[in-house]
Amino acid sequence: MPYRIHFTVDDLARTRIAVKPNPLLELSTAVRQLQCTEHAMRLGAWRREVAVALHPQARMVLDLVPARGRAPGFLVPAGPGTPEELLERVLATPRARVRAELEGLAEHRKLPSWAGHLADDPDTLRRFGDALNHMYDSLLRPYWQRITALTAADSAVRARQVLSGGMEGVLARVNPRRVRWQPPVLEVTMASGLEGDLHLQGRGLLLVPSVFGVDAPVIDPDAEPQPFLTYPAAADRGSAERLLPDVLFGSLPTASRSLAAVLGPTRAAVLTTVVNRPGCSTTELAATVGIAAASASEHAAVLRGVGLLHTVRHGKMVAHNATAAAHALLEASGA
Repeated sequence: MPYRIHFTVDDLARTRIAVKPNPLLELSTAVRQLQCTEHAMRLGAWRREVAVALHPQARMVLDLVPARGRAPGFLVPAGPGTPEELLERVLATPRARVRAELEGLAEHRKLPSWAGHLADDPDTLRRFGDALNHMYDSLLRPYWQRITALTAADSAVRARQVLSGGMEGVLARVNPRRVRWQPPVLEVTMASGLEGDLHLQGRGLLLVPSVFGVDAPVIDPDAEPQPFLTYPAAADRGSAERLLPDVLFGSLPTASRSLAAVLGPTRAAVLTTVVNRPGCSTTELAATVGIAAASASEHAAVLRGVGLLHTVRHGKMVAHNATAAAHALLEASGA
């Protein structure tokens, strides 16, 4: 049986999509992915890069966040904040909660001996805080701009889906492999096999796009001010709105050498992306190429100035399209 989330009309009205990822929620998911071998094409380069940068202290975090199974909830504090603020919030978790969650976790799997001292020994807590900081610096910080660009681009896609099909249309498409919308219930197949019922009771649901959560969803029914459910950023694989490249943290989109020689590799990647994704926004463009939004806007402006791009603006929305000259240029270059 799946985990069932029950909606009312008020819940649908209050359901929203997070614009920014939660740094520690993404860290927890990244720690799990580091210990897996799935999605080798997308995450293989990232795994190889971060593995050589890890210190022995990383073992403390790996012991509490396994590849599969339960992890302590206090590692993902509720509410917004910078990574540094959220890490401080983790270390300030009431000792009683830390103790209770670890005792509950120990009923399902074996924990390292040091975990029994985490709630009461300041030195153990300090070492664990250092390990968390180290894991964030190694696994996420070098890629954070890319991660936030991808999730922002995904949020833009979901906003368009809301306009065309309402929030029910979004719920039906956020994770086709694991999530089914059977009105008024959202059925979620958890990797852990967790079953149960969550009645939102008018609070609505927060949908959180995740770059590292490429398959298994995460649910926190006790999160404030409303429960959240993670979903893979741009999981709608059958849509023309697919955002994630086959390699998340690798090379730029492929453009021919001759085109790159004329335009430069980044600008050639920008043009190739727009040709392949007609109507893409600047945020989507930046996410796909792996550059900052401001840089994507500058490159688009240059290409527009020489007649290779056409940009349409609707209020704050921007849609880039390639001109006939751009298509002819790419065809001639063999891109």
